[in-house]
Amino acid sequence: MVRAAIEGAREEVAGLLGVRPRQVIFTSGATEAANAAIWGASMLVPGDIACAGVEHSSVRDAAARTGRMVTLPVDRLGRIDIDAVSTLVGQSDVRPVALVNCQWGNHEVGTLQPVAEVVAACRAAGVLVHVDAAQAAGRVQLSLDAMGVDLASVSAHKLGGPPGIGALVVRRGLRLPPLVVGGAQERARRAGMENVPAIMGFAAAALAIAGSGRLAAEMAAGAAQTSALLRAALEVEGVVAYGAVTDRLPHIVCLGVEGVEAEAVLLGLDQAGIAAHSGSACSSETLEPSPVLEAMGVDAQRSLRLSVGWSTTGADVAAFAAAFPGVVARLRSLGGA
Repeated sequence: MVRAAIEGAREEVAGLLGVRPRQVIFTSGATEAANAAIWGASMLVPGDIACAGVEHSSVRDAAARTGRMVTLPVDRLGRIDIDAVSTLVGQSDVRPVALVNCQWGNHEVGTLQPVAEVVAACRAAGVLVHVDAAQAAGRVQLSLDAMGVDLASVSAHKLGGPPGIGALVVRRGLRLPPLVVGGAQERARRAGMENVPAIMGFAAAALAIAGSGRLAAEMAAGAAQTSALLRAALEVEGVVAYGAVTDRLPHIVCLGVEGVEAEAVLLGLDQAGIAAHSGSACSSETLEPSPVLEAMGVDAQRSLRLSVGWSTTGADVAAFAAAFPGVVARLRSLGGA
C-alpha cells in the first residue's frame, strides 16, 4: 500500500515536470539532486564541469569539488553566454566536457536562461546538461522531456510542498551512478528509506498546481505583482533593477539601492511588516557579497530581493510601495546607518 502511494506520488510530480514517472528519483531536496547530477556525470565522463557564476551555491560548490569546473560567462542581466557554451562543447573532442549546468531561472534576480539553446548545443555535441529547475518548477510551465534535458533538480518547498523533499529527473536511457548507495530504494538509484509523508506532500502540491489551470493563473498574478513592486521601487531615485525586467521568473525581482546598506533596508522594511531578502535565501546567514551579482558585474553589496507567492495580495504590494520610499529616504539622511 505504501509502495502504491509512492508510485502514485511519482506520477503527480512527473506530470508537473513534463516527464515520465520512472524518470523521477525522490531526494532530500534540490541540493542533493544537484549534487547527485554533478557527481554522477563526473563519474560517467572524465571531463570538465561547466558552471556559470550565477548558478545556485549547491551547483557551484558541487562543480568546484570535482576539481574540473569551468566557469561560463554571463552578461549584466545574469544570462549565460550561449556562444561560450557552443564553443566549449564544440571542442569537447579535444578537451572533454562531462556536464554543462544551466539553471532555468535565477534564484536572486529572476533572469530566465536560454535553456532550450543550451540543451540543443549540448545534445548536438553529445554533452550532458543539468538544469536547476528549483525556482522554475511550479512557477512556469515545464516540459523537461520534450526539451531533451538530461538531468534536472527540483525542490518541493519552493512550490508549496514540505521541506526536506525534492527530486532528480533523469532522461530516459541515461544510467547515472547513484550518489547515495547502500540500498535498492528508488530502483537502486538513491539508497535510503523514502520519506513517505514528505513525498505525499510533494505530490499534493504538484497536483494542486498542475490542476484546474492554477499554474497559468499564478504565473499571471505573480508577474503582475512583481511588476507593480518594480514600478514602485524604481520611482525612488538611485534604485535600479538587477536582472531581466521582462524575460524573468514571475515571482522574483531584485533591486539595487544606492547609498544605503542592504541590511539597513531590510530592517526598515521589517519594521513596516514587510519581509524581504538580500541575496539568496541560502546565503542570508552570511555577510559575504552575492556571488551572483559579482558574476553579473553589478554592485553585490546593496541588493534587495523581493518575491511573491500564492498568498501575496494587492495590499501587500501596496504596503511595500508606501513604506519603501520612506525607509530609503530615512536611511540616506542618516548616511546609510
